[in-house]
Amino acid sequence: MNALPANPPDESHAALLGRLGNRSIVFVGLMGAGKTAIGRKVAGILGLPFIDSDQEIESVSRMSVPELFERYGETEFRALEQRVILRVLEHGPQVLSTGGGAFMSAQTREAIAAHGVSVWLKAEIDLLMDRVSKKQNRPLLKSADPRAVIERLMAERYPVYAAADVTVPTRDDRKEVIAAEVVNALCGYFGVAAATGEVRS
Repeated sequence: MNALPANPPDESHAALLGRLGNRSIVFVGLMGAGKTAIGRKVAGILGLPFIDSDQEIESVSRMSVPELFERYGETEFRALEQRVILRVLEHGPQVLSTGGGAFMSAQTREAIAAHGVSVWLKAEIDLLMDRVSKKQNRPLLKSADPRAVIERLMAERYPVYAAADVTVPTRDDRKEVIAAEVVNALCGYFGVAAATGEVRS
């Protein structure tokens, strides 16, 4: 295993963008993992547009995600989510944050594989609980036992998220730190020398 030497950020980022081409960097993971916050930071680092699939869904439907869940149910919401993500993926390169259930769709996974590079932000349950407990807009957590819901979702979804191209463990740290780790992990995926530290290939 050879270690690639570290490159200055601009050089590494240019090489990464060259390898990325017209593909999108697509964040997947459970609610509370930080997909939107970290995705925005990564987009800023690389000079790419950032799109949040939930915001796109709300824009086209003129309804909030909780309202869509309540009025149409999860099945219809997931169908709309899939259509929106497939449309967005046609316009890379960009950074795209997806909803927690999006990657569970085989068709969505295939589209992401064809038009993007998937990044799983993997979080432990205590971090997820701490973050989601501060927000009231999580339709799947309207339960007497939200922790049990998160545990069930982890059991169902983590084996599927594991199919992502890149996995980055996330934690309670500055967003800039996690975003830099994502960029370095992407450099490793593409065989590009990272801006800091070493990338094994």
